[in-house]
Amino acid sequence: MQDLLELVNLTNILNVAIIFAPKLFAAVLVLLVFWVLMRVTTPGIRRILVRAGLAEPLIHLVVDNVYRWTIFTIALVMAASQLGIDVAAALAGIGVVGIAVGFAAQETIANMIAGFLIFWDRPFQVGDYVTTLGKYGEVRNITMRTTRIRTPENTYIVLPNKQIIGELLVNHSMLGHMRVNVPVGIAYKENIPQARSILLEAANATEGVLRTPAPDVVATELGGSSVNLEVRVWIKDAKQEQPVFFSTLETCKLALDAANIEIPFPHLQLFVDDVRPPVWEQLAQLGSGLRQGGN
Repeated sequence: MQDLLELVNLTNILNVAIIFAPKLFAAVLVLLVFWVLMRVTTPGIRRILVRAGLAEPLIHLVVDNVYRWTIFTIALVMAASQLGIDVAAALAGIGVVGIAVGFAAQETIANMIAGFLIFWDRPFQVGDYVTTLGKYGEVRNITMRTTRIRTPENTYIVLPNKQIIGELLVNHSMLGHMRVNVPVGIAYKENIPQARSILLEAANATEGVLRTPAPDVVATELGGSSVNLEVRVWIKDAKQEQPVFFSTLETCKLALDAANIEIPFPHLQLFVDDVRPPVWEQLAQLGSGLRQGGN
């Protein structure tokens, strides 16, 4: 009797194995085909994206994350269907979970979409000097969620990509050479051409200032206390902007002092008329009127 039961169990196991084996083989074959497809197509897709000029982080995201996970998901669903598993219910459940996660992570998803746009449009790249959200510094790293900037004070600022995309951004490095404007004021009594000559000499002597394009000096405003000039110098790299600005400002101040050209400070000039005679006359009239009224 025991032998018969064992024979029946063995027969059932063999029957199930015979029925299930083709499905298992088909599922494994599907996974193998998609794995080969991914291995063959990934280098070609990467080359196409490189030729299109996309940034390497964006290529990594598209190829190594989005594309590979898409292929893996499709292969898994098709393999499960070969095994007779009802994948419709599973996909519906995954969809519900995805919607819930999407609502819970709206800010993160928005920042990732903004990061994708930054990599696609490339308004700046690592190494550029930018001003955004009231912060100035060198871009040190760009991720899908944030952009990291090192300030001249050597502090590290992490800015959400969503805010960067939605705000004004100034890229100081994109066009290479850039102009630095240094304001200088001189007294009204001073000679502008003479001051311009002295300032140009000082600017050309400042380290980091390019000879081509040449520096120039223009009058920008007739201010309340001074004639406001602007010394315009050119630099090769945006990272020199602040050092050259400070050096040029100091050099120009010392040059004007050496030439005895006054740099005025803000002041207010008052003109007061002598009011004493009119006051005494009015007091006399007032006294006369009071006497007449008493009479």
